[in-house]
Amino acid sequence: MAESAASRFVDQFSCSVCLDGLKEPVTIPCGHSYCMSCITVCWDQKEQGPPYRCPQCRESFSQKPLLKKNTLIAEMMETLQKTALQTGAVDCDVCITEKNRAVKSCLQCLASFCQTHLQPHYESPAFMKHKLVEASRNIQENICLSHGKLLEMYCQDDGQCICCLCTDNHKGHSVVSVDSEWTSKKDELMETEVSCQKLIQERERGQQELSEAEKLLTSSALETMEDVEKVFTELIWSLERKRFEIKEQIRAQEKTEKDRAEELRKHLDQELKELRKRQDKIKKLLITDDQIHCLKSCQSVSVLPTFEGGITQHTHLFFKDISISMFKEVLEDVCQQQTGRIFREVSNVYVSNPPEPKTSNDFLQYFCELHLDLNTAHQKVKLSEDNRKISSSEIAQQYPDQPERFNERPYILSRDGLYGRFYWEVECSGDEWAVGVCYIGIKRKGSTNDCALGFNNKSWRLGYYLKKFGFIHEQKKVSIPVVSRIGVYLDYRAGTLSFYSVSDTMTLLHRVQTTFTEPLYPAFKVGAGSSARIIDLKKKHVSTSFCNMEESCLYDTVRFSLKDISW
Repeated sequence: MAESAASRFVDQFSCSVCLDGLKEPVTIPCGHSYCMSCITVCWDQKEQGPPYRCPQCRESFSQKPLLKKNTLIAEMMETLQKTALQTGAVDCDVCITEKNRAVKSCLQCLASFCQTHLQPHYESPAFMKHKLVEASRNIQENICLSHGKLLEMYCQDDGQCICCLCTDNHKGHSVVSVDSEWTSKKDELMETEVSCQKLIQERERGQQELSEAEKLLTSSALETMEDVEKVFTELIWSLERKRFEIKEQIRAQEKTEKDRAEELRKHLDQELKELRKRQDKIKKLLITDDQIHCLKSCQSVSVLPTFEGGITQHTHLFFKDISISMFKEVLEDVCQQQTGRIFREVSNVYVSNPPEPKTSNDFLQYFCELHLDLNTAHQKVKLSEDNRKISSSEIAQQYPDQPERFNERPYILSRDGLYGRFYWEVECSGDEWAVGVCYIGIKRKGSTNDCALGFNNKSWRLGYYLKKFGFIHEQKKVSIPVVSRIGVYLDYRAGTLSFYSVSDTMTLLHRVQTTFTEPLYPAFKVGAGSSARIIDLKKKHVSTSFCNMEESCLYDTVRFSLKDISW
């Protein structure tokens, strides 16, 4: 009944010009509605001029009405048409004047019937064996095109429906009834539907998690930006205070020295006064003719007075010698280092994982400049080329004894632990070297497996071992063809550590898939006659960004909150 009502409504909302359903409906001032194109063509005809009339009620308008789409009717027409399509309404093939809705289709009669005309199929013995199905427009599809017979059989070998006469062409095939095959397929479809429902639920859960992750990301970003504002405001205030204190110190020192200068000036003035007075007396004695008087007075003026201290040498009167510029350089260097650290931590915030890098340019966006920790270096490991080349030395280096230093194994670690997405390249030579990563807790003293890269659960390495090249973790070895230039890619969150052979292309040598529980420290081994040089990729890497955002099968929620950034 709902379908019939929908059809009637569609018929009612028809254009009186084209007699079809309203398309882009417009309503003119008299209240009647038309297709916009129909009424426009009607009024634009040469013989049609002012006044403009409604084609139905003939009401006239001195000026052509402004035509605007009636959105309410348009939406109603769209809804009604969708309803009609979705319901797949079928008319009765027997009704002559007014077509009623068909309720069943007969596979033998190849016709559809309304409730009234269907009664003979229920009452007359002649129709009792006819097969009735839900009313369908596609009833002809149930008939064999070759023989005109009902498709009652199904060939499982060819995967097609056939009639009873088609079986001659399917001899030796597995042929079953359509009902039997549909029952089997229906069970399969039901299982598929259950699997589909599970996938839908997973995706819906993924959408919910993604929405929650976005909310967390937004709130975390706002909270962190407030922290940034607070920290930098306090930093600015601190710098303002230091500026004020330094300026006050300069002013105080200036005043102190000026007071001392004033005191010194008074002494000098007094001394000058006495010296000039003595000089005047000497000049008078030199021009007098009374020799006796001169000789008597000469005794008192011939010896000059003595003064405490000498003339001050003004050698430290320049404040410009104070190294304010060094303060600026040191401060900028600290700011640069800490800003780089914060940028790396910010780059490790993501909602979903970015694609796995494939080309050298893809890897460059994750380039990480490694800083080696000399306090971990074995005595026979030396650094050169701005601490980028690691070499084996026959002479023990004079390194101070440190608890973190390897005392038996020729290793050195990076200074910084990594827990994001990073990439670095190493060029190695010799036949006793290795590159890898380890946890900070790897043992440093002794030569047991607990101290050896790759021979425990705290380290992973690629390199030479007993003249053989390969990957080692927990003493499990994987043989790999020898290469000298190695790219190491770490995706900490995804739990992947990948080693690549670097040439014109990137060739994957070995990949680790696990769950990392601590930050990873790049590690290097250089045995006798071997070396490893960390490639400087900064010239290739224009951007200073360290990571981005990879899509997984489902959504990976935020793994690192902005509020975790250590200010």
